[in-house]
Amino acid sequence: MTPTDPQPRRGSNFLSGLLGGFVVLAVGGGLVATGVLGEDEGDNPKAPTAAESITRPVDDGGSDSARSVSDIYREEGQGVVFVRSQGVSGSEGGESPFGQPEGGGGTATGSGFVVDRQGYIVTNAHVVEGADKVSVSFDEKTSSFVDAEVKGTDVSSDLAVLKIDPSDVKDMKVLPLGDSSDAKVGAPTIAIGNPFGFTRTVTTGIVSAVQRTIEAPNNFSIADVIQTDAAINPGNSGGPLLDGQGNVIGINAQIATGGQSSGGSIGIGFAIPVNTLKKLLPDLKAGQSIKRGFLGVTTASVNNEVAEQLKLSTKSGAIIQDVTKGGPADKAGLRAGGTATADGLSAGGDVIVSVDGKRVKSSDELVAIIAGKKPGDEVEIEYLRGRSGDRKTATVTLGNRPAKVDTQNQPQLP
Repeated sequence: MTPTDPQPRRGSNFLSGLLGGFVVLAVGGGLVATGVLGEDEGDNPKAPTAAESITRPVDDGGSDSARSVSDIYREEGQGVVFVRSQGVSGSEGGESPFGQPEGGGGTATGSGFVVDRQGYIVTNAHVVEGADKVSVSFDEKTSSFVDAEVKGTDVSSDLAVLKIDPSDVKDMKVLPLGDSSDAKVGAPTIAIGNPFGFTRTVTTGIVSAVQRTIEAPNNFSIADVIQTDAAINPGNSGGPLLDGQGNVIGINAQIATGGQSSGGSIGIGFAIPVNTLKKLLPDLKAGQSIKRGFLGVTTASVNNEVAEQLKLSTKSGAIIQDVTKGGPADKAGLRAGGTATADGLSAGGDVIVSVDGKRVKSSDELVAIIAGKKPGDEVEIEYLRGRSGDRKTATVTLGNRPAKVDTQNQPQLP
C-alpha cells in the first residue's frame, strides 16, 4: 500500500497535488511498486521462465508486419535483465515509499532493459534507490551476474540508468524505443520481466487507458502514464512494456492492488511512458540531476458533479485546494479554498482553467503542463475566482521542485 490510499466516495472526485505534481490516484485500492522484493521472498533468478510455446499472433491494428508473442519474447527478451540491488536500506529505514519492506543489508530485485550497445540499462529508481551494490543478469539458466554502475536516477519520474561493461555480455540485445504518444486504447501490450523472481516471464494484454497520472516515490506525480491489463507483479519494475512490434512504449512501475493484501496483479498496471524516458535519457546517462518547474498548489479536478456541488461557474478545470506558503503560486496571489465539504473537497478556491493559453480541463492536465516546464519559466495562468467566476490572470515564475513533498500535510480524501 502507498502512504496515500484514498477510498473516494465518488470516483470522479479526487485530489491532485501539484506541488510540482503530486497526485492522489483514486483507484479504490493501493498502488505498489512492481519490483522491490527481498531474496528471501522468492526472488530466485533460477525460477522457471516463461513458456517458449506461445505462438499467438499479436493483433496490431492491421499492420502487415505483425509479430507473434513468442517471436518478440525470443528476440527482445534477450535484452531484458534481472536487476539485483544489495545493501538496500532506504533513506529513512522501514518501508519504501510504496510500502515495500526495506531493511539494513537487504536485497531488492527488479527488471531492466538494454537501450544501447554501450551497456546502458534502464530500470526504475525505486529498484536501485539506496543500494550499496547493483548487478544484473542476462542468463536465466546460469544466473551469472555482472556489476552495474548507477549512472543517474530521477525519483520524480521513477527512472534510473545503469551502466555495465558491454564486453561482459555476449551478443547483447538492444531494445528499440517506440513512441508512447502512439499508444491507443485496445492496442496489444507485452510485458517481459521477473515477477516474484520468475526470470524473464512474458505476459500479454492491451492498453487499458492512456494519460493516467500516478504517484512517484517522492510523492510528486508522473503524467501521461499508460495503463495495461497485462499481468505485472512485484519484480516487473523497470521492465519494458512493448507494443505489437516489439518496441518499448513504457517502463512498468506500479500496479493497483484493489486492497488485496497479497499485492498481486488484478489486471491494472501502470507503465511510465517511454517518451518521458527519451527526454531524460541523455541527462541520466551523464549523471546529471533533473530540474523541474514547481507551481506549489494542490488541486482537485472539476467536473459536472463537482461544479454542481460547489456551485462553480465552470464544469471543468482544476480547483485549488491548498497553496504552498511562500511558493510561486502564493507569491502570484492564487488562493486556496477554506470550507471542507462532505466529500473532502475544499470550496472557495481559485479554479485554474488555462496555462499559457492552453485549456486546463482537469488536475491531470495541469500536472502534465507544469511537468514540462523548468524552474524559472514564466507561465500565464488564467483562473476563475469566487462563485461569480470573475476571470483573472496571473504571471507565475516557477520555482525549483523540492526533492520530496510531505503528503501528511496535504489535503486528502477520507
